[in-house]
Amino acid sequence: MAQTNIPQPVRGTQSLLGEDADRFHAVVAAFDRVRRLFGFKRVEVPVIEPTAVFARSLGETTDVVSKEMYSFEDRSGDPITLRPEFTAGIARAYLSEGWQQFAPLKVATHGPAFRYERPQKGRFRQFHQLDAEILGAAEPQADVEVIAFAAQLLKELGLGEDEVVLNLNTLGDPTTRTAWRNALHAHFSEHAASLSEDSRDRLDRNPLRILDSKAPQDRPIADAAPEIDAHLTNEAADYFAAVTAGLDAAGVRWTRASRLVRGLDYYRHTAFEFITDRLGAQGTVLAGGRYDGLMEALGGPPVPAVGWAAGIERLGLMIDPPPSEDRQLVAVIPDTPAEQPLVAKVAARLRGSGIPVRTYLRGNAKKQTERARKEGLFGILFLRAEEHPQGEHHFTPIRGEPVGDADLVARIALLLGPQPAEADGR
Repeated sequence: MAQTNIPQPVRGTQSLLGEDADRFHAVVAAFDRVRRLFGFKRVEVPVIEPTAVFARSLGETTDVVSKEMYSFEDRSGDPITLRPEFTAGIARAYLSEGWQQFAPLKVATHGPAFRYERPQKGRFRQFHQLDAEILGAAEPQADVEVIAFAAQLLKELGLGEDEVVLNLNTLGDPTTRTAWRNALHAHFSEHAASLSEDSRDRLDRNPLRILDSKAPQDRPIADAAPEIDAHLTNEAADYFAAVTAGLDAAGVRWTRASRLVRGLDYYRHTAFEFITDRLGAQGTVLAGGRYDGLMEALGGPPVPAVGWAAGIERLGLMIDPPPSEDRQLVAVIPDTPAEQPLVAKVAARLRGSGIPVRTYLRGNAKKQTERARKEGLFGILFLRAEEHPQGEHHFTPIRGEPVGDADLVARIALLLGPQPAEADGR
């Protein structure tokens, strides 16, 4: 009888198994290695926050807040939102959990986030992000460090500078930003009749966002817009020079992208993104910047901060498939049902010594052996009766002894004691 009432997954979500799961966790593992190299503390923040946390940080009129957030009222009538990103929640925790005492604070985390948008390759409604932040540091070196962290992560994932390009810009200080905004408003106002409807709507609210417009009629006007360099204060210019000098010293290659902007007023100075065309159309795989005004937007005191986020799913699409964990597993197989009680005992002994073990729940020795070979395990430990002519136990490598695996064979031999030299060929 057909099963017609099986629940289906929510659109824009996914369940991972096999290579997809291996890619996902390879990205997370690389992130955790690099986090430790740079001395960033691991933190956890709630998946749910008061809606005001994101409405204030992302802006009431942005698409994320007005169209994409998963928001609801809980049973107490409080407005709650599933996080669409990490930075605002970390900033809230910094203010409300007393983390100021640890400033400057370097933190990193990863986990799920949620946005109601059209699912496509590498983009989901429940997606997963990596996030790194330095809170309470106004120095240009903080910008350099978070960018170097990102560059090192991409390198660890096998993504070289020929595949991923770092675009870098300055948004200046508040004085710079105000002057540039006024110049952009004047420029776009002269061409308002030729702008797209969306850009005309942005003209008075946020003319910087017109620079990001993808509408064909907007591009020539945006490309001719005044650049920020003409409006940089000496302090802002010196800050950007210190960041670029630091990146050069760290060996991080960068490209100036004078049209790279952030639409929200709390962003200051450095803005950056790592882009690639490896996924087809050129796209951003990691982005960040300095957001010195965010804490004030949340009702706190001024706190300088800089950070970045990256999508785990998108990075997973770009990396080579990692080696299967099965390649390090040892199968423990009883020769006959009489040896089955030994399986748990021997497996526990091996696992207690750090050797990963797979046991099978059904099938005779022949079928279990065939399965172990098909799965590409490292080897098979056969459990035999004491009177067996080849000894009580016998280890047979499936893949020989590749470089790096000889130690595993030696450890197994040491645990098992003297073993026959001849393999039985199974």
